[in-house]
Amino acid sequence: MTPPAPAAARSNAALGAIYTMLAMLGFASMDTITKWMVADYSIGQMMWVRYAVFCAFAWAVVHRRGLKAAVRTTRPWLQGGRALLAVVESAVFVLAFRYLPLADTHAVAATSPLIVIALGALFLGERAGPARWAAVGAGFIGMLLIVRPGFRTLDWPLLLPVAGAILWGAYQILTRLCSRSDTPDTTLVWSAFVAFGATTLVGPWQWQWPDATGWILLIAIALLGALAHYALIKALDYAEAGAVQPYSYSLLVFVTILGAVVFGDIPDLWTLAGAAVIVASGLYTWNHDRRRAVRTAHGP
Repeated sequence: MTPPAPAAARSNAALGAIYTMLAMLGFASMDTITKWMVADYSIGQMMWVRYAVFCAFAWAVVHRRGLKAAVRTTRPWLQGGRALLAVVESAVFVLAFRYLPLADTHAVAATSPLIVIALGALFLGERAGPARWAAVGAGFIGMLLIVRPGFRTLDWPLLLPVAGAILWGAYQILTRLCSRSDTPDTTLVWSAFVAFGATTLVGPWQWQWPDATGWILLIAIALLGALAHYALIKALDYAEAGAVQPYSYSLLVFVTILGAVVFGDIPDLWTLAGAAVIVASGLYTWNHDRRRAVRTAHGP
């Protein structure tokens, strides 16, 4: 049986967009449950259960092809480093949920698509004209509107989503880089098993036995995370990292709605203004690139 071709051999922006939005809905739902659970369970325990289920999910996806074949990669250090980066990024955001509302956390984290644009241009050679760089700058201004250094007490938890956004952007770039030589199944397996190995060093030592409801919610977090990560891997397999970023902003919409409904957290005007600037800058860049592609396709 011939293995699936790497992403370099195909491109489908529409599928990339659909998979990205599905991933964002999964992440928003996962984060809502995580914020509910983090008050009662340790971060290490939650992530250990999450990645244990992720391993089972990854095996179910690749078992027909064979786990041994799926694990095979020409870039083991890149795949391993990318998976460990995802663990750290996830832990940073879970810690942020302990102190911050969902919408505030993700409003700052919404700068990650712009970070991906910048990193994609610097390290992957993806196109980034003046419009994209202007959007990155505008996104930074939007983040400053939310954090407002010098105009308010800068609580240290606000730095957590900033760090998480940088890590998340780097993770997506490494995922795209892996997709140039490895199949989505390979990236999925490495994501699951390396992360489970890393969290096994911490999770058992922080274990608190859950009740029936706790088990249901912990497994729900794990399944939602697994499905969301796989959807994102598929998205980046079909489209460039920069091309799917506008659709990542749907995460901010999802978490704002869920945060208001579940926790009653309504973002303040500064947060909404900063988020609007960040989203608008990303959408402007996407529209600019789309129009440029149309002009190029039709010639002068």
